Amino acid sequence: MAPRSPAEQHAYDAARFTELVESASARDWARPSPVPEWRALDIVQHLVEWSRGFLQGAGIQLPALDVAADPVAAWKQHVTDIQSILDDPAGRVLSNPHTGDKPVDEAIDEFYTADVWMHSWDLAKALGLEPDLGEERCAAALVAMEPWDQILRESGQFGPAVPVADDASAQDKLMAFIGRDPAWRPVGQPR
Repeated sequence: MAPRSPAEQHAYDAARFTELVESASARDWARPSPVPEWRALDIVQHLVEWSRGFLQGAGIQLPALDVAADPVAAWKQHVTDIQSILDDPAGRVLSNPHTGDKPVDEAIDEFYTADVWMHSWDLAKALGLEPDLGEERCAAALVAMEPWDQILRESGQFGPAVPVADDASAQDKLMAFIGRDPAWRPVGQPR
């Protein structure tokens, strides 16, 4: 897989997430997700809200979106907003006390787009679908994250690792590493 620019990677990952968002019915938004305490709607709301606040570190003020009122419309507007920043980063730098200073397109790619990619697993599972994050990409992400295990756990952003078999897929190993049970299913669905 050839490396993608931040704009290309976001377009790709956001399109896959948008397919999931568009596939959800109104009642699906209340479905439980693999993230404890979150419903399907909370996954979309998380991605929209934290990233808009994060971008303030680059002097970018995006208007708030009412995800609960219309998750599909809010998500599509959000994707358009983020993609326009990536298509023309204009030399902006995002300053953050935790990540330092980075060109805004690199910061979005490293923190936000990666989050969209991984949370697509959560939303797919919440909707009763089997996600496919790509074995090669999952293996690379796991290799990159493992040295930061303690720091990631201390951040509070990831739960305790879930044990998986040595021969588990790279996707299952990655999800287990970040605290998800790869075998999780919504209540009432067979494992």
